[in-house]
Amino acid sequence: MAVVFVSPTKMLSSLSRRQYDSYTYSTSTTLHTSPRGLIHRFPNLRLNNLYTRCSITNTEVFNNIITEEVHHDSSSDASSCSVPILHLNAEIHDTESANLLVEGTFVDMILTTLPILSEEEQDVIAAMPAHPAGLYALYASCLAGNLVEQLWNFAWPAAIALLHPSLLPVAVMGFCTKVAIIAGGPLVGKLMDLFPRVPAYNFLTTVQAAAQLLSAAMIIQAHVAHASLETSVLMRPWFIILVLAGAVERLSGLALGVAVERDWVVLLAGSNRPIALAQANATLSRIDLLCEIAGASLFGILLSKYETVTCLKLAAALMMWALPVVIGLTWLTNKLSSGVLDRAKCPQTCCRTSSGGPVPHVDNLVDISIDAIKNGWDEYMQQPVLPASLAYVLLCFNVVLAPGGLMTAFLTQHGLSPSLIGGFSCLCALMGVGATFMSAQMVKKLGILKAGAAGLILQASLLTMAVAVYWSGVLSQQTALLFFLGFIVLSRLGNMSYDVVGAQILQTGIPPSKANLIGATEVSIASLAESIILGVVIIANDVSHFGFLAMLSLLSVVGAAWLFCRWLANPTDVQRSLFSF
Repeated sequence: MAVVFVSPTKMLSSLSRRQYDSYTYSTSTTLHTSPRGLIHRFPNLRLNNLYTRCSITNTEVFNNIITEEVHHDSSSDASSCSVPILHLNAEIHDTESANLLVEGTFVDMILTTLPILSEEEQDVIAAMPAHPAGLYALYASCLAGNLVEQLWNFAWPAAIALLHPSLLPVAVMGFCTKVAIIAGGPLVGKLMDLFPRVPAYNFLTTVQAAAQLLSAAMIIQAHVAHASLETSVLMRPWFIILVLAGAVERLSGLALGVAVERDWVVLLAGSNRPIALAQANATLSRIDLLCEIAGASLFGILLSKYETVTCLKLAAALMMWALPVVIGLTWLTNKLSSGVLDRAKCPQTCCRTSSGGPVPHVDNLVDISIDAIKNGWDEYMQQPVLPASLAYVLLCFNVVLAPGGLMTAFLTQHGLSPSLIGGFSCLCALMGVGATFMSAQMVKKLGILKAGAAGLILQASLLTMAVAVYWSGVLSQQTALLFFLGFIVLSRLGNMSYDVVGAQILQTGIPPSKANLIGATEVSIASLAESIILGVVIIANDVSHFGFLAMLSLLSVVGAAWLFCRWLANPTDVQRSLFSF
């Protein structure tokens, strides 16, 4: 053990570079009796007072170390031991020391003069998307795809309603598509999480376009043959093909929507850039609503001027034109975002099932479907934002007091012209566009959770007034009908406000690696809710039962508002860590 004496002449900063290339050690046989240099108890032999943060430069090195006997007089240490004593000559040249001090000062200056961003500068960074060019290409792709989808969503119920004075055919098609989504939604979400994003997206885009073209061909066939939809029509070949094609079209549209809204937009905007993500969500909602306005207006105007078959042929031509445009823009999105859509989402877990085993073989679709449904339900029920998602599911029970196939069929049977029905759908979509701007101000003033509650309460209040007008018994009058439709139009403000806010709540609480699986499972559960109410419509398919169906829709919206407000009042610890209550 060596006794080391360090002369505390000059101590350099620990940030300086330690230069050990020219060390010098000189030994001495003289035992210094400095209080800091003397070790009083040899049995322990610990250097308690040695400071290691020291830099030594330019000293002379001697390799000879002299050992001398050191005797301690303490009675407790009767034995003696040989201790090599080392003396360090800490003579440091002034010029080299000055240089080192300059270097240490420079490092200190770097560490202490790092720029601290102001709140405004942090907001600017948070509002800047991670891949802005790719995000704009995604907007263009959604614009082309949603325009065709929204036009078809308005076209097929209007074309079928012109064949039969009942809600039955529209309800049957809607019910079958919801059942297909319930059964196949988790499977499609699982496959979307397993396979590469861009090829899977383009494949489903092609499948959706083919299903739309087949559906248009079946409806054209029914109009050309002057088929009258009676109860027996449910067993006719063309109607069965129409139902199957509609189920495939909706299932593909579900997967495409979940991929864009829950996965792609988060990757392109940046999950750690909340302002950019909120703006991207609002932009996607505006694109969807503007496409709904354009699609309903276009087909409504065409239907009022031309025959139904001609309008369906024009819609089919638009579908064929949009398909290569969407595929090309999807490829461009991935190209402009440096291939971020091709990167693996969960390399450790994406190839495992819910039980931890390997994914079944692709040919065994039954095993994949069962595991996907089980895993999807488990993950869905364990998500920390479950009440917000359940509120969205309850809103899906409202298929009557909302623009859609049943409302279009009801207004058609009520004698309204196609242009007026299209105008109603356009106004509902315009309210939705306004809600995307209103929701941003609500979030700024109330916070994201209270803004969601305000949207739900607003929708429930306005729909209550709409149902009151209907049950007043004066709906046959033009003024009462306009008030009824006006309250429904205004209720879309609350509905779309929660749609925008709820999307960001779910994006915040759901892990990115499970976004497609949980998102598809959520849509499947929502489809289950819609299928239940559509099953009721199939039973009560007469137009005179519309008031009863409207009451069921109202109760679902009121239940959604109550559930969300109850969650807001009693959050868990995990929810408190995600949001500010």
